[in-house]
Amino acid sequence: MAREILNSSLYIEQEHGACENGGPRKSLDDDGRQKRTGTLVTASAHIITAVIGSGVLSLAWAIAQLGWVAGPAVLIAFSAITYFTSTMLADCYRAPDPVTGKRNYTYMDVVKAYLGGRKVQLCGLAQYGNLVGVTIGYTITASISMVAVKRSNCFHKHGHRDGCHTSNNPFMIAFACIQIVLSQIPNFHELSWLSIVAAAMSFAYSSIGIGLSIAKVAGGAHARTSLTGVAVGIDVTSTEKVWRTLQAIGDIAFAYAYSNVLVEIQDTLKSGPPENKVMKRASLIGVSTTTFFYVLCGCIGYAAFGNAAPGNFLTGFGFYEPFWLIDFANICIAIHLIGAYQVFGQPIFAFVEGWCRDMWPENKFITREHPIEMPFVGVYYLNLFRLVWRTTYVIITAVVAMLFPFFNDFLGLIGAASFWPLTVYFPVEMHIAQVKVRKYSFRWVWLKILTYACLVVSLVALTGSIQGLVKALRSYKPFQSVS
Repeated sequence: MAREILNSSLYIEQEHGACENGGPRKSLDDDGRQKRTGTLVTASAHIITAVIGSGVLSLAWAIAQLGWVAGPAVLIAFSAITYFTSTMLADCYRAPDPVTGKRNYTYMDVVKAYLGGRKVQLCGLAQYGNLVGVTIGYTITASISMVAVKRSNCFHKHGHRDGCHTSNNPFMIAFACIQIVLSQIPNFHELSWLSIVAAAMSFAYSSIGIGLSIAKVAGGAHARTSLTGVAVGIDVTSTEKVWRTLQAIGDIAFAYAYSNVLVEIQDTLKSGPPENKVMKRASLIGVSTTTFFYVLCGCIGYAAFGNAAPGNFLTGFGFYEPFWLIDFANICIAIHLIGAYQVFGQPIFAFVEGWCRDMWPENKFITREHPIEMPFVGVYYLNLFRLVWRTTYVIITAVVAMLFPFFNDFLGLIGAASFWPLTVYFPVEMHIAQVKVRKYSFRWVWLKILTYACLVVSLVALTGSIQGLVKALRSYKPFQSVS
């Protein structure tokens, strides 16, 4: 089965003009681009891979800061907002009509079609800045999971009092080496098999975390919890309570971030049935599935650990035993992040390569494809520019990750900074432009209220994340394992 998947996936589907560059002519869509083969299943897998990150394991910490009332309420609110705005964005994939209009291949193309002007540049800055940040964050978190496997075995052998400190850097380098290879997968259309594997891994480690938390609660653990979360004067100071609350909101915002790749995922779908209808169903499946796991991980994790919940209850060693199950869960996290890195990295690769082709269309280093026979795979078309550029990008993200190895603070910063423009503002503004919502009508007013309310939430979360990041920087000691 794996060989069949590789045979169908690991090659380039050439766009129009491929014959001139040495590649064979493939079946094409009606607009001359690569024939799309995506389905509801593959789109849902992409979404789940993008949404259920290892941030799910920090939700117990987030619920601990917010408490039993606000914690689940914020989770449900972000899930509802994300789904609602994703349906708007799905309708904007084609313009001006959501079913028969012209296709837009990227988020920036959609914004250009409906809003134009400087908003296109602002969208690009928000989207690609977010994507770069996520790939750096995934390099960090994958290495933390790899380190946790080594530390788990050390704790099992030498006892829990042993520090078992291990540097993250060798594991970041190993992760980068894997990504250098996978980054040569030509485009988003060829990622379905990897996303399906990654989605399965996310279900596995989330389920393990939930199961271990249930076992801890059932075993008679009495963790201190409350309706309002960590208590001022007992667990934290009043200032720490405020900052942690804001940071927790940022973590939850990041946990639902996939709008930045929604259009690129939708662009993989077959034209029949209409892409917007399939994408809405995929979004419903993805968001509802992830919300189910988020609520379970957050609430059951909080019940198990109470106000002392760690930032990540697998890599932060909320559990030590059974060590082999902890190891397996962390391996699943690492495998999932290998796939998730590609889901967020492919739009960056495509943007830079498309821009370079437009700037230097006659440059053979950029445009020429070199066919290579590969055993059991078939013909792979090697592009030297793609090889050099993508390898360089992966190396840069790994170097930045080694210089900036934080977890919760980094997740909250990315989530707070990108949630509002990509998940709320642009989808709402494009929806208003598409359906021509009358200014000052009831629908226009409540959409604007939603937009500005989410802006306030994003700003306060961003403030909390920056404070947490500054605090982490002050306490960080180079060459020390970070978890």
